[in-house]
Amino acid sequence: MPLRALIVEDEPLAARRLADMLARQPEPVQVLGTAESVTQAVALLDGVQPAPDVLFLDIHLADGLSFELFERTEVRCPVIFTTAYDQYALQAFKVNSVDYLLKPIDEDELTAALRKLRERSYPVGLPAAQPAAPAFDQSLLAQLVQQMQQTLPGTATPAASYKTQFVVRVGEHLKVVPLDQIAYFFSLEKATFLQTIEGRKFVVDYTMDQLEGLLDPRRFFRLNRAYLAQQTAIQDIIHYTNSRLQTVLKPVAPDAQVLVSREKVNVFKSWLDR
Repeated sequence: MPLRALIVEDEPLAARRLADMLARQPEPVQVLGTAESVTQAVALLDGVQPAPDVLFLDIHLADGLSFELFERTEVRCPVIFTTAYDQYALQAFKVNSVDYLLKPIDEDELTAALRKLRERSYPVGLPAAQPAAPAFDQSLLAQLVQQMQQTLPGTATPAASYKTQFVVRVGEHLKVVPLDQIAYFFSLEKATFLQTIEGRKFVVDYTMDQLEGLLDPRRFFRLNRAYLAQQTAIQDIIHYTNSRLQTVLKPVAPDAQVLVSREKVNVFKSWLDR
């Protein structure tokens, strides 16, 4: 019997992409339905009988954190979280039949997560008709929420753990750029650049994901996959289509539009209003 899945994801394109990837698996997964919000997810879970084999759950939804789902209904299946926020304490999701996938989801990682799910749900010696029934541990949920709150942008972390300057190459020379002189970082054509407030840009030997963990989240925010900006460099914020936001950076960014990823809009607003 194929695995039966539900997808809770507020980005329709991301939901369709995940459904397509599930259909292409060596052992295809049947998607029973999708939801875009906590409210829709509650109705979807309550309406599916018997319970699905797995729930793919985006952490940030249109109407709040997906953790609210566990307070509003009983989740009777394993959960695989999906998130674009790799600064969270994601290793905690590896416990008690809970897994996570970073966006954009890699097909090989999805296959590995499904393999682990099958191994946990159908232990050796247990008939296929009698799958193990992993219950979602409420104490684990509390742990996840606490760890996420501790790592959200705007929370206090020892200053010594973050970089205060970067060393860049200028011809045959090395130059030290203090953090206060940096407006933002951006990626372009597989390279990562540092943009100074004076309008100069330098290549840095870090990926955007690495930079996100090296910079103080009280000062810098990952707007999308290509831009990580210091708050003082954000000159204007404009409402864009589909509940998205457009930022105007100073100095002017190489891209005409620097949009805040839709799944990050609520966190971005909280980061600004702290």
